[in-house]
Amino acid sequence: MEILQIDDTLSLKRTVDGGTEEQRKAVKAIIAEVRAAGDQALRAFTENFDAVKLDDFRVTEEEILEAYHAVSSAVVEIITEAAANIRTYHEKQLRPSWMTTAENGTMLGQKVTPLDSVGVYVPGGTAAYPSSVLMNVIPAITAGVERIVMVSPPGQDGKLPPGVLVAADIAGVKEIYKVGGAQAIAALAYGTETIKPVDKITGPGNIFVALAKREVFGDVAIDMIAGPSEIGILADDTARANEIAADLLSQAEHDPRACAVLVTTSRTLAENVLDEVYKQLPHLPRKDIATAAIENFGAIYVAEDLEEAVGAINQLAPEHLEIVTENPVGLLGKIKHAGAIFLGRYSSEPVGDYFAGPNHVLPTNGTARFSSPLSVEDFQKKSSIILYSEQAMNENGAKIAEFARLEGLEAHARAVEARLK
Repeated sequence: MEILQIDDTLSLKRTVDGGTEEQRKAVKAIIAEVRAAGDQALRAFTENFDAVKLDDFRVTEEEILEAYHAVSSAVVEIITEAAANIRTYHEKQLRPSWMTTAENGTMLGQKVTPLDSVGVYVPGGTAAYPSSVLMNVIPAITAGVERIVMVSPPGQDGKLPPGVLVAADIAGVKEIYKVGGAQAIAALAYGTETIKPVDKITGPGNIFVALAKREVFGDVAIDMIAGPSEIGILADDTARANEIAADLLSQAEHDPRACAVLVTTSRTLAENVLDEVYKQLPHLPRKDIATAAIENFGAIYVAEDLEEAVGAINQLAPEHLEIVTENPVGLLGKIKHAGAIFLGRYSSEPVGDYFAGPNHVLPTNGTARFSSPLSVEDFQKKSSIILYSEQAMNENGAKIAEFARLEGLEAHARAVEARLK
């Protein structure tokens, strides 16, 4: 990590991982095998990749109860409160169907319909992610999705982490399977004897999960192909170096390819943050991961003024943006591109990850220029409604027919003219 001036070197040093040729071939083979052999393929892949032999993939009620006994009542209360915050926020995103009526009797509108079924992938492996459960499931339930299927790779004990199961139960998931990787995505997309297919797949995963989502897209919908996590911080000389360093490291510990960038108008702050980063790094449990991210994908940029700093942030279009300045709210209107915006000293990025309410599934790799966080709308579809009156047809039919002939579509024109008097 080094201190740089704002210039052509400005970059989040993003890494869009399309996988190796071998990985892509492996994913295609896994998907083909699951489509051909169903549950038998799932069992084989689970045994090979997760070192677990399972007869039944579905999580039982007994396992849910066991999970509640394995976590403290305080943890259950925290997850419950977080879920309530997330639900309250997403309920505000609900939009009703609507209709308008013109004087000539024409009715136009839009019908909003929830998806029938959604599959939610929750990562496993070295860590458990109850927050991923809440952030993917609650918007779907709020949207009105009737069937939500959760999949996650089992541990070597053949079970899912207690926190994940408790979060799933609190969120309202009724159908949970202990299967992960590309094979889980294939099962959600195409179905097996045990797992019925869904219409959309959401949730993060490793490179094999990402490649599998890319492969099945078109047969089912997906949320996004997310890259490594990233944070951009815009700060002036009122910010505290130890807090800014801690926030940079909060993203760096995610992944060796995670990106952490500070843009500041204060060289003194820049130097102090740099010192703090390397002071705090050795004390992190995931220091090897965080160090790799900081060294390869971390940077501090010094801007001449706030205007230049804001321009740099808009160029970066970060997944997470913290604004830690004297008047952060005053800068909000100037920010054009960011997945989530955290205003002020106390709005540290983990507040949004876990508890505040907004969704933490965010656009990465600069896609905040044209993409939005996961929301209720991602679990709904919209149908246009047209009820054209006889009066409107008589008034506009000839124009419509002429427009059709402009495009060389005579049958279109005649379909309208057949109704004209």
